[in-house]
This record gives sequence, C-alpha cells and structure tokens, in this order.
Amino acid sequence: MKSFIEVQGADMVFTTRKGRFHALRDIHLKVARGEFITLIGHSGCGKSTLLNLIAGLLTPTDGVLLCDEREIAAPGPERAVVFQNHSLLPWLSCFDNVHLAVERVFGATENRAQLKARTQAALELVGMGHALAKRPHEISGGMKQRVGIARALAMEPKVLLMDEPFGALDALTRARLQDELLRIVAKTGSTVVMVTHDVDEAVLLSDRIVMMTNGPAATIGQILSVGLPRPRERVALAEDRQYMHCRREVLDFLYTRQAHVEPSAA
Repeated sequence: MKSFIEVQGADMVFTTRKGRFHALRDIHLKVARGEFITLIGHSGCGKSTLLNLIAGLLTPTDGVLLCDEREIAAPGPERAVVFQNHSLLPWLSCFDNVHLAVERVFGATENRAQLKARTQAALELVGMGHALAKRPHEISGGMKQRVGIARALAMEPKVLLMDEPFGALDALTRARLQDELLRIVAKTGSTVVMVTHDVDEAVLLSDRIVMMTNGPAATIGQILSVGLPRPRERVALAEDRQYMHCRREVLDFLYTRQAHVEPSAA
C-alpha cells in the first residue's frame, strides 16, 4: 500500500505542572490516498492528540509524520480539520464563514466571482445552499456542523481530519450527517482520518479502524479492516454478517482486552 499519510515512530510527551505526561508511544500508521480511517479507544487514549499531530497543531516529541511525502511541521491548507465544536464566527453568515477560509487559501489566485462560486458550491454540497445568509444562532447544531464541513471541503484539502464532529448531536441528526458524510466522501474521494467513540459509526464509515490502547503511553493495539463494499446503507447493514463481525471485534478490543477501569473515589 502506497502511503499518503505516514506516522513513523511518533511519541508525544507533554510537560505539565505535575511533571511529564507520556500521551502517545511508538505510533506507526500508514494511510492510503482516498482511505477512510477512524481512531477509536477509551477517553485518554490519545486519539485527539494523534489527530492533532497529523494536523500539524502539535509537534511530536519523537518520530516523523509525512503527508504526500512531505514532513508535517505545521498546519497547512492541504489538511483541513473539523472539530466537535463547529467553531463558526457568530457575527458572520454561513456564506461568510466559508468564504473566509476560501479567500485565505485561494484569494491570491482567483477572482471574486470564482471565490463566491467555490463558497456556494461547498455549502450546496452539504445541503446548506438554502441558508447562505443565516448566522450560526439562526440554525440548528446539525446545520452548524454541515457549515463546518463545508468550510473544510471548500479549501480542497488533501486530507479531512475530523475530531468527533457528530459527538454533540442527537441520534437522528448524527445518523443523517453520517449518511451525508458517506455521500460527500464518495463524491470527493477525500482521504479522511476521524476520531470517534461510537463503535457503529466507526464500522459504518471506515475502511479501517485503528484501535488505541489505554493511556498513558497509549499506542495502536489493533487495526481492523472493515471490508464492507461501498456505497453503504445503514438499514441493509444492520444484519450483515461482516458488519456484525467488525462490530464484535471492536467491542471485544475495547471492553475485554482494554477494559477501562475508572479511578476509585477518594
């Protein structure tokens, strides 16, 4: 498999008031172009830390990360991030929130009409073409996340990085946006790395599921190839034998081999 993203022996140690905290240990991961990878594990296992390393928001204590054969040393427009918090500017419309990112990336090479068309196309891709003039307080949580995804896609990133983008949404809205994400990824061919706590979400969306051991000094415990054909329909998959097998494998890893023990009350 030719790697598009490669993590080579990454360690991450944070300096805190209580001393050094070893978050990640000896991470090795290869992601192919167009692949959809999810990172899953218990709280504190370093999923978001690994995502932030790929985004260039953190620099590893040891090891190297590459994207398209170039070292990741800082954030860049080829790697767009969608957080659980949509991070929209409340005083700007949906259109202007996306246009701001488009202008930052393409402002030097495209005219106003091209920038406007690119912005509108991104919002229409996520089903938000009807809400261009609305501000964040005028739309629902699910719609805000759609705008956040549109903003990321409008930059035409090589990699879409998502940190539990649907974690704060109700179950029905979450399901709709999962289906929407499947459609968008099929259309754009994006390479996606996504953090999730949700086993069903991981199996539904992923080509491979990267399962993290418990922290501190967390590492990759197992990588599961999902092997389900695309396009995927959630209703049809409900009783699919391969879907159920993958689901059992992840549950076994999380709740048997990596059973999370909560600290006892003082």
